[in-house]
Amino acid sequence: MPSADPTPPPRPDGTRPPPAAPEAGARPETPAAPRPAGSAAEVFAAFLRLGLTSFGGPVAHLGYFREALVRRRGWVDEAAYAELVALCQFLPGPASSQVGLALGMLRAGLPGALAAWAAFTLPSALALAAFAAGVGALDAAGAGWLAGVKAAAVAVVAQAALGMGRTLAPDRARQALAAAAAALALLAPGVAGQLGAIAVGALAGLAAGRGWAAPPAEPEAGALPAPLSRAAGAACLVLAALLLALLPLAAGLGPLAAHADAFYRAGALVFGGGHVVLPLLEAETVGRGWLDAETFVAGYGAAQAVPGPLFAFAAFLGQASGGAGAAAVSLVAIFLPGAVLAIGVLPFWAGLRARPGARAALAGVNAAVVGLLLAALYDPVFARGAAEPAGFVIALAAWLALGPWRISPPLVVLGAAGLGQAAGWAGLLG
Repeated sequence: MPSADPTPPPRPDGTRPPPAAPEAGARPETPAAPRPAGSAAEVFAAFLRLGLTSFGGPVAHLGYFREALVRRRGWVDEAAYAELVALCQFLPGPASSQVGLALGMLRAGLPGALAAWAAFTLPSALALAAFAAGVGALDAAGAGWLAGVKAAAVAVVAQAALGMGRTLAPDRARQALAAAAAALALLAPGVAGQLGAIAVGALAGLAAGRGWAAPPAEPEAGALPAPLSRAAGAACLVLAALLLALLPLAAGLGPLAAHADAFYRAGALVFGGGHVVLPLLEAETVGRGWLDAETFVAGYGAAQAVPGPLFAFAAFLGQASGGAGAAAVSLVAIFLPGAVLAIGVLPFWAGLRARPGARAALAGVNAAVVGLLLAALYDPVFARGAAEPAGFVIALAAWLALGPWRISPPLVVLGAAGLGQAAGWAGLLG
């Protein structure tokens, strides 16, 4: 039996090398993949509570995750959580949902990732799909309460554009880039305009160089464990790219395939998540004639009244345009690229985040995203929700409630619906 004595044998000259570090031994110093420390059922229960109570949008979701899963449950430490947030903000897709999925994976492997996504997403998705079915059954396109919901959406998107502009376009150069992106999206409507604006933003960031490259997130690289090998991560990245390339070829096979293509592309090409997906979804649904702009804006307003991720809006759009099957396909398709990318990039994140060029390009993309949101604020949100005087007044009231008065978004949406119904009864709506 080998000796347990860690003292190394003498060299030929009679001297002894220094003793090996205590960590050296049969087990590697840093495991390649941490073992899951919990169960999928535990992850599902924790995220179901968050999915039923997490109002306030992506930034608020990240705060809820930190309090519930980092501080109270200790699933990861603060350093790992900071790295995880930095990674998901770097990728296209819904950042808060990607953080939740990755937390579930670090806790309980791939089953934990699926459990985290399902529990956090399904409550809002089911509610929005039911709302879409109700709107269709009631033929409520001209109802006063629906006009109020659409007006509330104007205030929500305006608040989002203002807040993101302060953070992502803090100087004159990036403000000009945001304005150019808005102009391009408005003058070249559709997916081509959206992608062109993102490409212009990335090129502008590369041209600006280090001036736009934010310093890498603290703490230093290495705090976030990688649950997969680099080979498995590379396979996930290849899968994400293949789906983006092949789904358009399959879109002609039927309505469900067309929904999978449209919503996967929207999820794969949007940076910033949340409200930023609005113009891409509008181009993929209203632009194709799957539903009218009034229904789109009404659903977006209703999405402000439910907890969980805003990407669950896809369930409303799928239900309104193709029924329950399309709702399910649309919901999975819009989240799939962000999930696969987050899982695939984890093994490579430490090296990627240290590159100034990558951070500068992302800064340009983020400024362009502000412009896309401004374009969406004009059309379809303002054009459909506040073009007439009563709608504008309701939108202004919702703006005050969300901003200076800091009232919860669900209460603002419900209040706007009440004001809209009152305006309808008073004959103030066209």
